[in-house]
Amino acid sequence: MKKPSFFEKLSGAIRLEETENTPATNRGAAAKGKNTDWMEEESDEGQLAVDVHQTPTQIIIKAIVAGIRPEDLDVSITRDMVTIKGKREESHEVADDDYFCKELYWGSFSRSILLPQEIEPDLSEAVSRHGLLTINLPKSDRGKQTKVKVKA
Repeated sequence: MKKPSFFEKLSGAIRLEETENTPATNRGAAAKGKNTDWMEEESDEGQLAVDVHQTPTQIIIKAIVAGIRPEDLDVSITRDMVTIKGKREESHEVADDDYFCKELYWGSFSRSILLPQEIEPDLSEAVSRHGLLTINLPKSDRGKQTKVKVKA
């Protein structure tokens, strides 16, 4: 039996070749003898949503990190990639039975962004203000030429 597509997992849709006596939540995975909760198959870590754009001199990354202290964020920068990691802690002030709707993500998250152009990691800057993380990455100037004085 084929692995269910993302849309089939998300919507609970079934393939026509599946039997009618298998409950909708167990179709596919039950036939394979696997865990029936498709969310548990995924990583326990959430993925941070980002916007990435450029100006003539820099690449700018923005991400919403509301509720996270700047010291709890880990931003790693190389010449061609940026990785943002953190953890949003949930306060347990409300019992699970008292929720009507629970959509916010709590826990560890990360995001690695492959950059479209090389940057200067040493000149990069990250600022968190009002829940918005902004990372400014100066582009590397490949055409820049430097003269070096020869020492005797």
